[in-house]
Amino acid sequence: MKILITGNMGYVGPDVVSQLRATYPEATLIGYDMAYFATSLTNAPFLPESKLDQQLFGDVRTMPAEVLEGMDAVVHLAAISNDPMGNKFEEVTLDVNYRSSIRIAEMAKAAGVKNYVFASSCSMYGAASEQAKTEDSELNPLTAYARSKVASEKELAPLAGDGFTITCLRFATACGMSDRLRLDLVLNDFVAGAISTGKITILSDGTPWRPLIHVKDMARAIEWAITRTPENGGEFLAVNAGSNEWNYQVKELAQAVAEVIPGTEVSVNLEAAPDKRSYRVNFDLFKALAPNHQPQVSLKQAIVELREGLTQMGFKDGDFRNSQLMRLKVLNHLQEINAIDEQLQWQRSAKKVAEETELEIA
Repeated sequence: MKILITGNMGYVGPDVVSQLRATYPEATLIGYDMAYFATSLTNAPFLPESKLDQQLFGDVRTMPAEVLEGMDAVVHLAAISNDPMGNKFEEVTLDVNYRSSIRIAEMAKAAGVKNYVFASSCSMYGAASEQAKTEDSELNPLTAYARSKVASEKELAPLAGDGFTITCLRFATACGMSDRLRLDLVLNDFVAGAISTGKITILSDGTPWRPLIHVKDMARAIEWAITRTPENGGEFLAVNAGSNEWNYQVKELAQAVAEVIPGTEVSVNLEAAPDKRSYRVNFDLFKALAPNHQPQVSLKQAIVELREGLTQMGFKDGDFRNSQLMRLKVLNHLQEINAIDEQLQWQRSAKKVAEETELEIA
């Protein structure tokens, strides 16, 4: 089996690579990444990409068709990955997250790829009622990131068929320790605050609902999807990926962190404007289709893992929201040093960037 993983050098990628290598030790695993976050390693015992057979460096917006030749499956993780980045780089977000996703899928089908796995998002449900959203619920995307996922799913659907199976995994909000940790995610943010300052500052009133999923459980879902057959869900499938037990209000997440890290003070912004990004999600379909790939990590385990990982890093930065552990801050820094331009393309020669980042650019 030969598998291409785009966006593998981000937050989720290292766990996906590790999971696929463990499950398919003889498979050929190839990564394809822009390398914005290549040096954003966090307490990694070794370079995550060492488990790959090959790491390619490139922009998904201009990926050559030959990269897909001979592939059995494509795991498409590459994306401008959160709301702050999407808000600042809205057109780039549509280009990377939407247009490139369709173009790569078209090239993959033409190349004879059997399975295309698209990392979608539950954020497309947006403002929601108390009733948990199913795959048939109305979509209400509120951000550029969410809109890019909705547009991608819509145009991916007609591409499925003729031996080309597409799985759109509508992931819950990611969390957990990673070899390239992000702190611009709600649970990770709360643990970082508790460790660095003894305080958790909830920017909203704490009532919004969020479904969560650990990065290791995201990797399990992807492992299932790369070999899914049309008999199990259809030629095209958009499915909520997560667990019904992991639907939490933001204030409940903060309280759970405080229980694991004693002495943590939780503050809520009662004056905050209502956060419209509130939704509960129903994951029954995913449980029925992928019974052997269900989430295994508990909320407490995720919190303990983050606490231990940050402690081992010697993490003490109370101003972490302005640090390089926030993905938008990394992109801003790369722009400040003229490494990337307004379109988030490498601005200087590939050779010079490679010399300064100690990377070999293909």
